[in-house]
Amino acid sequence: MSAAEDLLLGDGPAERIAAAVRAGKIAARAVAEAALAHIAAKDCVVNAFTDVTRERALAEADAVDAARAAGRDPGPLAGVPYAVKNLVDIAGLPTRAGSRINRERPSAVRDGAVVLRMKAAGAVLLGALNMGEYAYDFTGENAHDGPSRNPRDPGRMSGGSSGGSGAAVAAGFVPLAVGSDTNGSIRVPSSLCGIFGLKPTFGRVSRAGSFPFVASLDHLGPLARSVRDLAIAYDAMQGHDSADPVSANRHAEPAAPAIEQGATGLRIAVAAGYFERGGAPEAHQAVEVAAASLGVSRRIAIPEAHRARAAAYVITASEGGALHRERLAARAADFDPATRDRFIAGALIPAAWYVQAQRFRRWYRARVLELFREVHVLLAPATPVTAPALGQAVMTLGGTEIPVRANLGLFTQPISFIGLPAAVAPLPRPGGLPIGIQIIAAPWCEADALRVAYELERRGVARAPAAP
Repeated sequence: MSAAEDLLLGDGPAERIAAAVRAGKIAARAVAEAALAHIAAKDCVVNAFTDVTRERALAEADAVDAARAAGRDPGPLAGVPYAVKNLVDIAGLPTRAGSRINRERPSAVRDGAVVLRMKAAGAVLLGALNMGEYAYDFTGENAHDGPSRNPRDPGRMSGGSSGGSGAAVAAGFVPLAVGSDTNGSIRVPSSLCGIFGLKPTFGRVSRAGSFPFVASLDHLGPLARSVRDLAIAYDAMQGHDSADPVSANRHAEPAAPAIEQGATGLRIAVAAGYFERGGAPEAHQAVEVAAASLGVSRRIAIPEAHRARAAAYVITASEGGALHRERLAARAADFDPATRDRFIAGALIPAAWYVQAQRFRRWYRARVLELFREVHVLLAPATPVTAPALGQAVMTLGGTEIPVRANLGLFTQPISFIGLPAAVAPLPRPGGLPIGIQIIAAPWCEADALRVAYELERRGVARAPAAP
């Protein structure tokens, strides 16, 4: 194994690569070439990428090397390869958003905001990643580009809709990836693929230059194989952007410097009630293992979480259906039928239902925020099961058969519904597939969630090695 391959596939790859490049111990170009070779050799199995931007990657790596040679700081992510979900604009490529229709759009003339910020930090873009059509998906199965496969078992789902993002990081193709999360689309793939992920507070990371799904729920965020890598990437992405109308007018609040504190001084509880039932035993056991490691015994019920999930469905379907109304009318046959039918149903939801869902949303947010006067962090399952088999339509939970596609997000939707930050920490299971837990914090307190994730990683409870 070459030095570049060792860096890519080892622990904490982004931090190690950046340190080695900044110190002149390895060239950013060598790292990019190793990553591109790994993708070329293995992505035929995983199907994480829809576009590989080889020439751009090498040019960006050369620019990093030139900056270092000239005595300039190449950035905190110097030479670190990454890739973005294909709903983020990449100059020179059409922004697919996982669809057949969008690939006919003109190529983007400018990179999305998150790509510009990652480049400014010295990261090297390797391409665009597979995703569920128009982000309306929890499985990672795309009818047009094929499924992104779980690197830990290619016969299983990677999760969605950021399935390519989760698969690319778990496979060791890139140390970092950018995904989007509307109802759980960073957290579900993080859990199923056994990696770390972060859905920041709504408005924390600019969405400018990305294709929308549900404007009042969409977030962008990072996925990584270590908490330090996750925090460094998040710090590079965050900050106000006037080009995004919902971007929070707040100064950047770096999280990476805080994570060494671990869980010291944080009040932590297990999310009770709704979050203690409805999943397979391994989902709830993962939370108990994490809680025991942290010495957590307190339990706090999140009120009306089941109604929050129902209201999230109404808002998602209504806004998604409205966004795609013209496409549905003109080119219904070019949609994945499973996506199309849900968008059509959403377009038919009465306005009164949508208004009531938004009213409930305000009430629910106020009640949940009251809980954070008592605790800093809540622990909950990320997914109800480990990765289902590709094509699996139903799963049995609590003796009842329920659809897989709709219910992989049953623990994530009540959280993204009100824009709370949540990190996922993956727990390995000897002889089985990994599963993640959510670490949920108060708005703008991403650092608290990352500190707890780091504590679990430091104790060996959470781990995200590259898949064999």
